[in-house]
Amino acid sequence: MEQKEKIAHTLSVSPTQVETVLVLTAEGNTIPFIARYRKEATGNLDEVAIKAIVDLDKSLTALMERQATVLGKIAEQGKLTEELKAAIEQATKLSEVEELYAPYKEKRRTKATQAREAGLFPLARLILQNVGDLSQQAATFVSEQYPTAKEAIAGACDILIEALADDHRVRSWVYNEVWRYGQLTSELKDEKADEKKVFQIYYDFIEPINKLHGYRVLALNRADKLGILKLSFVHNVDKMIRFLAARFKEKNQYIDQIIQSALKKKILPAIERRIWSELLEMAEDGAIQLFSTNLRQLLLIPPLKGKMVLGFDPAFRTGAKLAVVDQTGKLLETQVIYPVKPASKAQITEAKAELRQLIEAFAIEIIAIGNGTASRESEAFVAEVLADYRDVSYVIVNESGASVYSASEQARAEFPNLTVEKRSAISIARRLQDPLAELVKIDPKSIGVGQYQHDVSQKKLAEHLDFVVETVVNQVGVNVNTASSALLSHVSGLSNTISDNIVAYREENGLIRSRTELKKVPRLGAKAFEQAAGFLRIPESNNILDNTGVHPESYPAVKALLDKQDISQLDELAQVKLKRLSIAETAHELGIGEATLTDIIADLLKPGRDLREEFAAPILRQDVLELSDLTIGHELEGTVRNVVDFGAFVDIGLHEDGLIHISQMSHQFIKHPSEKVSVGDIVTVWVSRIDQDRQKVNLSLVPLDELR
Repeated sequence: MEQKEKIAHTLSVSPTQVETVLVLTAEGNTIPFIARYRKEATGNLDEVAIKAIVDLDKSLTALMERQATVLGKIAEQGKLTEELKAAIEQATKLSEVEELYAPYKEKRRTKATQAREAGLFPLARLILQNVGDLSQQAATFVSEQYPTAKEAIAGACDILIEALADDHRVRSWVYNEVWRYGQLTSELKDEKADEKKVFQIYYDFIEPINKLHGYRVLALNRADKLGILKLSFVHNVDKMIRFLAARFKEKNQYIDQIIQSALKKKILPAIERRIWSELLEMAEDGAIQLFSTNLRQLLLIPPLKGKMVLGFDPAFRTGAKLAVVDQTGKLLETQVIYPVKPASKAQITEAKAELRQLIEAFAIEIIAIGNGTASRESEAFVAEVLADYRDVSYVIVNESGASVYSASEQARAEFPNLTVEKRSAISIARRLQDPLAELVKIDPKSIGVGQYQHDVSQKKLAEHLDFVVETVVNQVGVNVNTASSALLSHVSGLSNTISDNIVAYREENGLIRSRTELKKVPRLGAKAFEQAAGFLRIPESNNILDNTGVHPESYPAVKALLDKQDISQLDELAQVKLKRLSIAETAHELGIGEATLTDIIADLLKPGRDLREEFAAPILRQDVLELSDLTIGHELEGTVRNVVDFGAFVDIGLHEDGLIHISQMSHQFIKHPSEKVSVGDIVTVWVSRIDQDRQKVNLSLVPLDELR
């Protein structure tokens, strides 16, 4: 089977789609561009499907190259049998190829190597033949290195142990046996190393290997590395010994010893390492996928446009940093107040007066409070002040990564004269106004919507998260006249240099008035323009298409469409006409694809539309909730902050987010919490458990009387 056919079969797409995607990417087209503007060519594949094709092509190419190398090295040794060749060629993973190649790799000198060099191979054959008096036979093999018959027999056994351990059919059977029936156990090794009892549930733990959840694998791996737990595999060794024994025609004490040593000292340790590595890889992939899903939902949280916002970065001792930003995100004022203890009563009273002064002076509509240290104490302070302002609300904003941005080179360039803390307050305010525009300035790993993100491959994680950011930015579109260089750099076809040049061009020449004008930006050549133009929005343009997702290459088709329908402006009558069109017939007349025409009409019906408007807006609050206010069965509304393998964390206005365990998410069994909730969702929940001592709350997505 050819490589493109393998890809097609694996991903359930056609070979033609695979070929088209690979050709388009080879021509320098980006994944967002292909997904949005080459739908007819790809058969309407989305970004995820296109990336899957590109990634699988890379991995299969690497696999084929390694297979060719391994086949060549084994052939050079004259040991390449037809069976081994077929096994290597049919391997679907690099780990399988390496497993088959292991016996033929150049090894460090082993006991078996030394025994063979000493001429003990014929003695090894005699052991297999179960000759009558082996000691007498072995006496003829004594040497300076093996001075006694007993030592010669031991050397011959070393040869047979290595041969049995290197038999790929044996290793394959043991591998499958361990996967199907093996178990993993953990026991406490050093309780002092786990001061907060984070890993307490694993102190005495056992689970079948094939049922281990990814989050448990990552937790066990971390605890093992920290020296808290000792991990062990449990096997049906007797069954394995019987299987290996069946391979020998003759039986004797030496054969039994050879089987025991090969299995326990060589085969099982190697198989355990391989399986643990594969468990970690699967857990890692699952964690990265979940992180990617959560990040996408976070980036798609709707902006609160046109609001005067006060960013509130809480702190105890050093005071809260405030930043007022206008409707466009422009900084108007910064201030430091002392609203919570250990501040004195006089300082807290003064802080209330200062906050009221800012609210009134700048007509503040929303206060964005960071959810870090002193967040809930600050929330209580703000709620008390807002009792006098019916038109002002507050929102608790996830500030993860704000401090990372505040100390970054980009933040220093934006606000060189401000402290790190004040920059953080600005970031919190802007994150409410336009989450996407602000979050792209932060390393995605620091945004705080993952699980065990520090325990996975940082390179692989960064690659996946960068793809999510790029996909969302291009799906939403970017206002070329207001976007930061950081946001522009995620647009299809735009490098960091070109993004900086766009911002510099704006500063020197004023607002960009058309997509055509973009061609004047230094370094923005024809290819970059082709890839980027459709994703850049220009509300100030005289051509309404410049503020839509319609690509300039389709402008002639749009003009022909509007002329044919006698549409001079996009009013209600024009919308009626466009909605009544026959897509198939009109696309044929215009000489464009149906998918392209469908997208064009969607943009004409709603120019400047924002994909994020389809998602739930943040909950605005005016009062504060205390744990003492809750009772079992209490119904609340909250925002999903994070989704993990075992449940979801929901902000209901308490100091700590409440946990909805997966078992309390549905009347029916679900495999993963993501089937029911996503980051940013506004959900109705019921309190199912209150832990006063630990100040924690468990929640249910289903009314409690329906869970029973």
